[in-house]
Amino acid sequence: MFTLEDIDGVEIDRRAALYGPLADAVRELIDATIRTETDADVIRDVEATVRAATTRLRDRQIDGAYGVRFTPDGTGMPWGNAVVGLRNPIAPPLDIERDEDGRHHSRFTLGAAYEGPPGHVHGGVCALVLDHLLGMTASPGDKPNFTGTLTLRYRRATPLGPLHAEARIDRVEGVKTFVVGTLSDAEGVTVEAEGVFITPAWARD
Repeated sequence: MFTLEDIDGVEIDRRAALYGPLADAVRELIDATIRTETDADVIRDVEATVRAATTRLRDRQIDGAYGVRFTPDGTGMPWGNAVVGLRNPIAPPLDIERDEDGRHHSRFTLGAAYEGPPGHVHGGVCALVLDHLLGMTASPGDKPNFTGTLTLRYRRATPLGPLHAEARIDRVEGVKTFVVGTLSDAEGVTVEAEGVFITPAWARD
């Protein structure tokens, strides 16, 4: 759901300062939950605390998912997104930068919450990251393009830890935008991606 909100940059910053640290804290909690070996009585006490905190947060909430919110000047707030969502603790989150030539790239870290094979990133998480990055690359300006196909080549396992992803437009054919990208660690490329992204009918000229 796309929602227009009549707010300014000051209000966006206020909300980011309020909700961002909460998501960061829960992100830390997720990591700690996976890796803790503390005593059983501590675990039971923390569980009760977490459940009580969850009840307090549910006192007032929206129905359904967060969606994407926009301001009148076009500023987007995809804060529930699983890859870049400021309010989503399962998002790494990625901070994606765009070069003047249209190439998009991001440096980020994936820890214990994203594990598949021991010590390595789950292949589906690799796909999640690349799908989002390629989709952003395919959607310059205010015209969205959605995933038609995504083809991945896993060259080797992607280790948990610091990673780099980048993408660029290969070509455009009508309503189809062809994008290529990679996921890499310090030793080089681990996953190659090719995607076809399609402009939905409602967004075409």
